[in-house]
Amino acid sequence: MSEDRRHLLGGLEPDNLLAFMALLGLLRVLEEAEPSWSPRISWSVDAPPVRPVLHVAQSVPEDTIVAAAAAGMADLACRHRFEPFKDLRLSPDDAAGKLRESRDDRYAADLWAALVSDAAVRDRNKTQEAEPTPLCLMFGQGHQHFLERLGSVPSEGTPPARGTGRSKVAISERESLREALFMPWERLDVTKSFRWDPHEDVRYALRATDPTDAKTKETTQHGANRLAAVGLSALTVTPGRRGAEIRLQLLGGNRDHDGFFVTWPIWRAPISLAAIRALIGHGGLDDGATRAALGVTGRQRARRVSSGKYMNFTRAETVD
Repeated sequence: MSEDRRHLLGGLEPDNLLAFMALLGLLRVLEEAEPSWSPRISWSVDAPPVRPVLHVAQSVPEDTIVAAAAAGMADLACRHRFEPFKDLRLSPDDAAGKLRESRDDRYAADLWAALVSDAAVRDRNKTQEAEPTPLCLMFGQGHQHFLERLGSVPSEGTPPARGTGRSKVAISERESLREALFMPWERLDVTKSFRWDPHEDVRYALRATDPTDAKTKETTQHGANRLAAVGLSALTVTPGRRGAEIRLQLLGGNRDHDGFFVTWPIWRAPISLAAIRALIGHGGLDDGATRAALGVTGRQRARRVSSGKYMNFTRAETVD
């Protein structure tokens, strides 16, 4: 598939929330850099292991796909500006102000609409705070600041050199993106993440020691985190009623007795980013006949969990 109109994205596993968000981000950066390609995504449901397949309107090699992704990322990363805020803890007035400021820039407007709504407010320490997206998993604990990372990670084209001493190897931006998209993830980069990768779920039952006391540096897939930071803009939040309260709702998100979860579909036919967003939010996906009519072959569901002061998302489970 490497030099045709179809490209198998072998690095993006279907049951990993970070990978799915990186997939959304890939479409976003390609639409920015090469809109004439009309990028679409299907899944290789008839040729396991299941992975997404990128469809473009003209034959281009893998190298050109990666170059376009890097170019689109550069265009969008400069709009990840959140100063003076480091954490997604905004007053309703600040949230409304940021939403108004972004209205003349479609990408910035989509990004802020995926972060917060001034109409969904919660009380925190006797003050009102606009409720943040449920995908925000850090609020300063362990010096991890969500908006600070969301602002810096997309602009960090290259991860630190890998290895030590004379064995150090520098990784280019394009190689980092290529690894995220086309190769099984090895997670060799000591860079900041968003805790969306189930690999970062280090609860007590999964470790021999207390994970909150770990001194070793965690490693990530840098290119995937950059793409996912852009992909976040596709997952809009809206105010909605939950009982007697107005609370924030996430596209694809929901709650049950076990807490918050995110669900995304796996589909057969090539569709655009706009169609994917419509599919994620389709109200009939609980019905098997509706899923079949829409070409949905299954759904994946990842849950938000806590480990001490940290939060993560689990590896997704098939729910159909």
